[in-house]
Amino acid sequence: MDSQLHDGLNTHLRLEFQAWYDYLGMTNWLELHDLPGMATWVKQQSVDELTHAQKIIDHLLERDLTVTLNSIPQPPKDWADVKAVAENVLSNEQMVTASIEALYTRAEQVADRPTILMLQWFIAEQVEEENAARALLGRLKLAGDQGVGLLMIDQELASGTVPGAMPEGE
Repeated sequence: MDSQLHDGLNTHLRLEFQAWYDYLGMTNWLELHDLPGMATWVKQQSVDELTHAQKIIDHLLERDLTVTLNSIPQPPKDWADVKAVAENVLSNEQMVTASIEALYTRAEQVADRPTILMLQWFIAEQVEEENAARALLGRLKLAGDQGVGLLMIDQELASGTVPGAMPEGE
């Protein structure tokens, strides 16, 4: 593997782990603010980020390459409101997407087909992740981030319905 691509994948791992850690912090805040549905949804996002990091680690190890685990900063403990949490989720996903797109471009430049195939999965995943985050943020803007509208969104997330998600099989 090209050294620039190898370094880029290791650097990207930090973004996946940072998103995981940030989402754990958000989950705690949402639980403390009596929003169990949103907390469950964000917690699942956290689990997904850990799975994404493991995919990259597995890819590197399968190719007999070194994995570098960089330190990550402590996540925030407090947010102004639920809308700020949703904005942070979307921002995290957009950063991850930009990094994956840069990695994909490099993999294409050096014709690293195994990495291209792996990153294609990530590209499709990021479309879904950003769509869900944008949909949640949009619903919060429509319904408001307090009162009955917020409770309805929280209940929807608690039931397993994710805003913006496509039904299975579509």
